[in-house]
Amino acid sequence: MRYNNPVIKGFYPDPSVCKVEDTYYLVCSSFQYFPGVPIFESKDLINWTQIGHCLTRKSQIQLDTVNSSGGVFAPTLRYSNGRFYMTTTNDTTHQNFYVWTDDIYGEWSEPINVDQGGIDPDLYFEDGKTLFMSNGTDDYGVGGIVQCEIEIETGRKLTPSRSIWQGTGGRYLESPHLYKINGRYYLMAAEGGTEYGHMVIYARGDSPSGPFEAYSDNPVLTNRNLGGYDLQGVGHGDLIQDHEGNWWIFHLGFRQTGQYLTYHHLGREVFLTPVTFGEDGWFTAGHKGTTLMSFETDRIAGTIIQQEKRVFTFENTDWNLDWCYLRHPVTEHYLLESDKAKLNGSEVTLDVPASPTFIGIRQKDFNAVISCEISLTRGEAGITLYMDENHHYDLALREQQHGYEVIERLSIGDVKSVEKTIDVGDCNHATLVIKSTPTHYHFYVQIDGAETLLGAAQSRYLSSEVAGGFTGVLIGLYVTGENPDSNAEFTRFSCVYS
Repeated sequence: MRYNNPVIKGFYPDPSVCKVEDTYYLVCSSFQYFPGVPIFESKDLINWTQIGHCLTRKSQIQLDTVNSSGGVFAPTLRYSNGRFYMTTTNDTTHQNFYVWTDDIYGEWSEPINVDQGGIDPDLYFEDGKTLFMSNGTDDYGVGGIVQCEIEIETGRKLTPSRSIWQGTGGRYLESPHLYKINGRYYLMAAEGGTEYGHMVIYARGDSPSGPFEAYSDNPVLTNRNLGGYDLQGVGHGDLIQDHEGNWWIFHLGFRQTGQYLTYHHLGREVFLTPVTFGEDGWFTAGHKGTTLMSFETDRIAGTIIQQEKRVFTFENTDWNLDWCYLRHPVTEHYLLESDKAKLNGSEVTLDVPASPTFIGIRQKDFNAVISCEISLTRGEAGITLYMDENHHYDLALREQQHGYEVIERLSIGDVKSVEKTIDVGDCNHATLVIKSTPTHYHFYVQIDGAETLLGAAQSRYLSSEVAGGFTGVLIGLYVTGENPDSNAEFTRFSCVYS
């Protein structure tokens, strides 16, 4: 059968995966968004359903005043003796920690901290011992992939942290994962930065602590230097063996807005690439060491159909799974029902690293029509295409001294400009529409059946190449206003991808 990449679309970076009986589970980074660390499950590797989050309580993660792309960095998901463990980093507080659960559909524990620096932590279990790894500097001042043994119940270090591999010389050595395969230990990592030079590398040895011999043809997987390829930034992978004994790598990558347009704004997404072990015990990945937008394979049964959801509404999404908040929300500002959302605003705007009244869903493809009907009482309410506090496009209904107006506002770095306003008199409700293409967003308002174009804006100014950071565009519903009575009702939300 032929499957298409990405297998999970939109801003879901840094995938980590494990298998328990006949089910695969996967987690991703969440940065400043809450709840943290989304969890997915699958029976066939290509169709994934979100089932929850690892960090659902304020006590588990500090996100207050966290800048965009701060907060929760790359998680690792592992399973041992009937228990799931998720280890990650709060990059803002520079703290590595893990949480655990015996029921992946339920709540996770309070954090258990580990006194080792760096980011991208990994857990490896063997013979009653737990090894903890991250990138960084060890207790002797040596950089690289750093490892120590910990007491899993408490996180207490049982051995000093020691650098066990320094990679292949690429910049930003990160994302370590350790596996025992056919009696040997494989240490996989990433180099090059999570950008156009990103790559997956690996080494192997006879001990989980090394020494390790690097694969002679590293990087084993990368799309770097492939000019004209839509798919770039391939790296940060995790290996998994399927039910039939085949090996795969889940990894991140991103789609450019066009073949030769080096911008991406959907974020880093989840890709699946086949892995093949040779008789010498070394493995290769993908098509000549690259990832493709689709793979033809006999490893997945032809009876399996890759499903793709193309329409998202209030009615067919889950507020607790598909949607998320900016940092820790003021919960009393949100009344979320099956077919509507009633939001109360505050003086906190989208332009500051705080928690405005905002609830968002990830943009999953380039071509889309986004619409929502809004009834405003006080303040300002609308749809935002949100990359970070300095880069977002807003289409909103705003209260004026005498009546209401619809505005198109662009925030690009230090430039914040209301590009167009339409006076709608005393009409406090309207349907706002955004039509998205790979390179542009077009902004419309519908009142009494008539649709009016306000303007357009290039998507590149919401891209990571312009905004920086590690996230992607979210389609957000928001309310703001200095008046404590600022509030609005959102109905008939729809995001249709084509």
